[in-house]
Amino acid sequence: MKKVKFICFVLAVLLIAGLAIGCQDSSDYSATGPWRLTMASGWVTGVYYPISGAMSRIAYNNMENISLSVESSGASVANAKLIGSKDADLAILQNDIAYYAYNGEIMFEEDGPVSNMVGLFMLHPEPIQIVVAKDSGIKTPADLKGKRVAVGPLGSGTEANTSQIVEIYGLNPDFSDFAAVERISAGEAADFLKDGRIDAAFFTTGIGAAAIADLALVKDVNLVAIDDKHAADLAEKYPFYSTVQVPGDVYRGISSLQTVTVLAMIVGRADLPEAAMYEFVKAIYENLDIIHGAHAMGQTVTLESALVGMPIKLHPGAEKYFKEVGRL
Repeated sequence: MKKVKFICFVLAVLLIAGLAIGCQDSSDYSATGPWRLTMASGWVTGVYYPISGAMSRIAYNNMENISLSVESSGASVANAKLIGSKDADLAILQNDIAYYAYNGEIMFEEDGPVSNMVGLFMLHPEPIQIVVAKDSGIKTPADLKGKRVAVGPLGSGTEANTSQIVEIYGLNPDFSDFAAVERISAGEAADFLKDGRIDAAFFTTGIGAAAIADLALVKDVNLVAIDDKHAADLAEKYPFYSTVQVPGDVYRGISSLQTVTVLAMIVGRADLPEAAMYEFVKAIYENLDIIHGAHAMGQTVTLESALVGMPIKLHPGAEKYFKEVGRL
């Protein structure tokens, strides 16, 4: 009996130790590593997940002291909160959401700013793509009045983008003009469109995202354009927006058109060691071919665009690298 009790005691100690290691705060890491980091990405059917997966491969093959595990998540707003709660070390966000989080504005006004978040580098354009059933009669965002619309998960960047766009087109930003509002993920929105349960869905994701591409293979859908006037009005009120062209050869049966875009970016916790973030950023930009091969949108990630649209303060490790290569 004593032997059994001793074994149970040892197992309990090991379990507690394992939990402590699994929950280790990265601020406890030494200045020289090794560093085991976690990155919050996004939906598996989006662009964040394959791009972050490429970064994990770069870490495995090229970063001496860094291992990077990638977690699927609810994307921008959720990822900012994971940084704030220290449940993630790194995350991919939209740059507009990063700004709102850092400054405690819009959807972060109630909870306050995510003050421990800093920028690392910019990624790719993140167009807002409004997908509608071809037989829905929806030609502009104004036509969404009285329709069943998926606006993105509750509190997401997509939901914020949807609200801002329909407001510019004269609809209520609280979605009260819609016949039904679905706050669901990108994959669920694609399924709802396919089954005819909704008329339209907003996707804030890279061009060529699997959720839209796969949907277009099995259902006749269109994208809704944002015209020059409304795009200019949107950018005047919310300066993170710019226009972008969706090529006509990306989705089956959908012609080229103009929409608006924000930018994706990598953020991190301010308490991550400078040496770790310097090594991380350096390895990413010395191995961009891996990013370029992960997804079509990865090809837009360049050293020249690394700081274009950066809305928040840089991490000292990232600042050190960009000064070294002449970008600051």
